[in-house]
Amino acid sequence: MPDENFIYSNLSEHPPGRLLPLLRRHLPGVDRVESEIGRYAAEWHDRNRAALDSTDPLWVVLGDSISQGVGASSVDRGWVALASHALHETHLRHRVLNLSVSGARTADVIHHQIPAMTRLGQEPALVTVVIGSNDMVRRTFRASLADHYRELIRVLPRGTLVAVLKHAFGPLAEVKHDVAVAAAAGDVRMVPVRLGFRNLAEDHFHPDDLGHELLANDFYVALHEQLRPPA
Repeated sequence: MPDENFIYSNLSEHPPGRLLPLLRRHLPGVDRVESEIGRYAAEWHDRNRAALDSTDPLWVVLGDSISQGVGASSVDRGWVALASHALHETHLRHRVLNLSVSGARTADVIHHQIPAMTRLGQEPALVTVVIGSNDMVRRTFRASLADHYRELIRVLPRGTLVAVLKHAFGPLAEVKHDVAVAAAAGDVRMVPVRLGFRNLAEDHFHPDDLGHELLANDFYVALHEQLRPPA
């Protein structure tokens, strides 16, 4: 049965950023994409309850709106749902508990999402994290991104799949270096992904359907290897 003591919201407690009103005036698609946030969070809330009712191997998703599927035309066109469907097609049993939150920054994963995962009292078979986009939108956030990411690496479960940009620059290049060092030590597994200026939704920030599909493809091999039963 679902754990009735597990209470979690996929909605952010952060107030809207100061940049959002300006973007709304100049990019008509911002409102449409923003309208997905509440709907997709509600959808994942329902799916999370169903996941808690299952005993299949547990995949815990950590991150921001990208892992909510925002930007895609539906939750099922988001990268997490696409990758999950592909895994089911190869008969790899699993359930997805999606703790990602739109607007989340790296510190939110550390201080809210990972503690929520710990409260479950269940050992995940797989943990993924895609985070950092919202840390890049303000100078003060960018300045602390590398430090927060090093802390994140320290508290993630061993073997967590961590997304990094294939073509990173600035603070994200430093993040990629730190993740690569941790991966070489066997602490995490680095997953280079294609998130950039192409394949974007109408807000010119979130991935569109093709962007989510590319992200699912980038993760698929690592996901499959992690969930595949030992020979």
